[in-house]
Amino acid sequence: MRSFGQFVLIGVLAAISLPKVSTTAAQAPARDAAAVLAEAREALGGEKRLSAVKNFVATGRTRQIRGDNLVPIEFEIAVELPDKYVRKDEIPAQESAPTSVGFSGDELIQLPVPATSTPPPGGGRAAGPATPPSPAQLDAARKTRVAAVKQDFVRLTLGMFAGSFSSYPLTFKYVGQAEAPQGKADVVEAKAAPNFTVRLFVNSQTHLPIMVSWAPDRPAGPPRGSPPSAGQAPSGPPGAPAPTPPGRGTPTPLPPGAQPPGAGQGPPAATPPPLPTPVPATGQPPSPPPGASPSQGGRSGPAAAPVEYRIYFADYRDVDGLQWPFRLRKATGTDTTEETTFDRFRINTKIDPKRFEVRK
Repeated sequence: MRSFGQFVLIGVLAAISLPKVSTTAAQAPARDAAAVLAEAREALGGEKRLSAVKNFVATGRTRQIRGDNLVPIEFEIAVELPDKYVRKDEIPAQESAPTSVGFSGDELIQLPVPATSTPPPGGGRAAGPATPPSPAQLDAARKTRVAAVKQDFVRLTLGMFAGSFSSYPLTFKYVGQAEAPQGKADVVEAKAAPNFTVRLFVNSQTHLPIMVSWAPDRPAGPPRGSPPSAGQAPSGPPGAPAPTPPGRGTPTPLPPGAQPPGAGQGPPAATPPPLPTPVPATGQPPSPPPGASPSQGGRSGPAAAPVEYRIYFADYRDVDGLQWPFRLRKATGTDTTEETTFDRFRINTKIDPKRFEVRK
């Protein structure tokens, strides 16, 4: 928890002293992304131990804000490297079956199996029959869903392995340095086809990953955790059950005066600081964050800042000789949307093959 508080404090200081930081960082020699990642992997346990991980199972709890509700989620994540991943979620406050989402190779794992969507009566042409989606449309939707789940897998494992896997290979480029909790962080940009980009922040002293950030590849709606617009259901993480309507099984609303996740635990519930801008070692002006548009002058004024998503890694502990984060915090813009605490990691354990079964 202390690292989050430090990030808030130093992040604010970084925003104040950014011009001074730019001057000193511009004089530093350029670094290579491979060297930064190699140092991170050594800090996480070393190449030999990380390469020996064939699978792992993680259990824990997530507290997520949905509208005015604080939703507790119990989860289990099973991973068989390099191309099998599934997360099972269960919401104790809801009288509903657990849900699972993941991938096996390029196939989608989703339970319960969704019914084929069909437009409601009258959804097609006037007085005409409803038109079900074509096989091509269903396949495109499935591929989009698989890609989204794989991207969630990438963001999680960057904080655990500081590398990528053949299931979703990444290319890395060194961007520069930014202010971080204990001083500075080396920033590495990772990309994958066709348009996935994420930035990994690695502590320059401990060499442990401290954060990933990314921007949406489409116009963003209300941040997760904000009240939905009329007729719109609150959103959740990929594969998470949709919130139930008021009545039995409804997540407990926040009581008057209650605070969102992290209340009573110090800084984690505080508003995250503005994301520090990486300073390229070349001394050139930094490029916009992933997904950002250049500022536009003229009558319309500067372009609005893009929505940015972040996952903070903290509370690294020993797991069979590895250093893995036991606490994650996710934020959308300046709003904390969920906090995740891992209870246990089991490495190279027996996993029932049925966990990765693809059902259609």
